[in-house]
Amino acid sequence: MSRDTAIVGVGATDYYKRGGSAGRSITELAGEAILAACADAGLSATDIDGFAFYSGAGAGYGDKMESVDFMETLGIPEIGFSATLTNGGGGSAGAIGLARAAILAGDASVVVTVMALQQQKQRLGTVVASKPPTPAGSFVQPSGLAGPGHLMSVLARRHMHQYGTTREAFAEIAISTRQNALNRPKAIQKAPLTREEYFAGRMIAEPLCVYDFCLETEGAVAVLTTSIERARDLRQPPVPVVAVAHGGTREWGRGFSWFGMPDEVFASSGHKPIADRLYRQAGVTPQDIDVALIYDHFTPMVLMQIEDYGFCAKGEGGAFVESGAIRYDPKPPAGHIPVNTHGGQLSEAYVIGMTHILEGVEQMRGAAINQVAEAELALVTGGPASLPVSGLILGRDS
Repeated sequence: MSRDTAIVGVGATDYYKRGGSAGRSITELAGEAILAACADAGLSATDIDGFAFYSGAGAGYGDKMESVDFMETLGIPEIGFSATLTNGGGGSAGAIGLARAAILAGDASVVVTVMALQQQKQRLGTVVASKPPTPAGSFVQPSGLAGPGHLMSVLARRHMHQYGTTREAFAEIAISTRQNALNRPKAIQKAPLTREEYFAGRMIAEPLCVYDFCLETEGAVAVLTTSIERARDLRQPPVPVVAVAHGGTREWGRGFSWFGMPDEVFASSGHKPIADRLYRQAGVTPQDIDVALIYDHFTPMVLMQIEDYGFCAKGEGGAFVESGAIRYDPKPPAGHIPVNTHGGQLSEAYVIGMTHILEGVEQMRGAAINQVAEAELALVTGGPASLPVSGLILGRDS
């Protein structure tokens, strides 16, 4: 790819604990984030002429975002593009690819990607059990697998069985991510997490305890993408889209239905084909990535993505994490990769992947709170979730 598009604006609401945004509508939350992104870029909402959604334009669990509502609310006169990636948070990073496609096709010039979340109609942990019975669901629902955390616990246990991974590795992910959130003004969790607290945490889906689960939060984040030429005339330094991909294999997709995967796929995040495409598009290797914003709805899936993106060998994620190699360091030594420098979905806020894009942009601008010195490339991932899963590499403008 030729760095032909760039992110030029990011905006976010405050983040709330579950129920904290009661009285505000999904359109209000998303609209606030969009206006903040426009102000960041030095654009007007009326400059927006495209929408690139994901999760089927679902706003969390039970709500919906409609382009026409935003047009009416924000005064957008006309759009030339509105599209969405299917399924859940696996499409968060990949939605930037939709925006890029619209811009390169000439269908739109300024495309917004937005996610808003309230968990008042339905909680994340019930989305599997609440679905009507299906032939595929009959493999998981009668087994008590009520939500994504239960499904991921099966993958985690498989990784432990195959590779000797222990809960010590999951603890290190939870603790290091919490540490990164402590100085974040909007973070939900601002108290350090100790190892003793982690192992005393109540078990939810063995081997996953409460600290292995992402937060239940509410809020909205928006991102604006445009052509690199236009981006260079705007308020902020452009953050070029270096590579972006989404998809996944049929075998790993079974992880959200009947778990009929072969060994090489079972204990993984399903991101390996996405990682291969990203690196090939960008002409880089894992060693060229300076900071990784890895979708962290559950701690074991961070570990498995670290393997799938080549930061360590398959099966060695536990030892890699326990060595401290993912901890934030402004000047990390060779072989280390700072992960989720913003506190992630485990400790800052869960907005279905969008906070990771926001942090990737700030890292490439050199304006992050926990800045990685001289960072040139940031990896952002979406999912593991129902297919597609996705990945994005952002860079600095040269």
